[in-house]
Amino acid sequence: MPTDRQSPAPPARPLRRDAQRNRDTLLAAAREAFAEEGLEAPLERIARRAGLAIGTLYRHFPSRLDLVEAIFAAKVQTWIEAGERALAMEDPWEALTFYLERVCELQAHDRGFNDLSSIRLPGSACMQRVQGRTYELSCQIVERAHRQGSLRPDVTPEDLALLIWAHSAVTEATKSIAPRAWRRHLALMLDAFRADRATPLSEPPLQPDEVQRAMLALGGSGPCGG
Repeated sequence: MPTDRQSPAPPARPLRRDAQRNRDTLLAAAREAFAEEGLEAPLERIARRAGLAIGTLYRHFPSRLDLVEAIFAAKVQTWIEAGERALAMEDPWEALTFYLERVCELQAHDRGFNDLSSIRLPGSACMQRVQGRTYELSCQIVERAHRQGSLRPDVTPEDLALLIWAHSAVTEATKSIAPRAWRRHLALMLDAFRADRATPLSEPPLQPDEVQRAMLALGGSGPCGG
């Protein structure tokens, strides 16, 4: 009988063993290249690093964005889980500290993830959902610390974005000289966030739309930047 209910889509056919091996090799090569060079690492070089043709790369990942999403899916999920774990912690200041330390650890020594955490990818609905969720978590973490009175009242979630951008530059500059220097920088910034250290600020905080525009600008006009 005719029915309005759609039949379920057939399950995706698993890759052949050689195709799966090629995909895994490409992912490993891309993970290393993005960590060393950032999201704009040349795809041709990634294919050569994997010992495969560029056509093989494009068969598995039709665009750079597809490859970026596949590489960083686990890390962005860890980012979200860090925020959710922070919200479950009893002490709001410890939660804020834990969250920022975890995000900075994810960024450290991974230039690609540094890029990803600092820019907007308008073509990626997946990454926009992730960034929306991390912003929600940041707002809740900041709000809890404000209610506790431990976080200076003029700190906003947008100020956390500034810290993350600064952290990207610090880790990039010191990675081969003093790879743990970012921890000192973060500790100094956390001290500056404490309510009992607060002094009047000369400039207002960034607004959410200003942060979004800044992230789009950081993304530039390359293959991942729109």
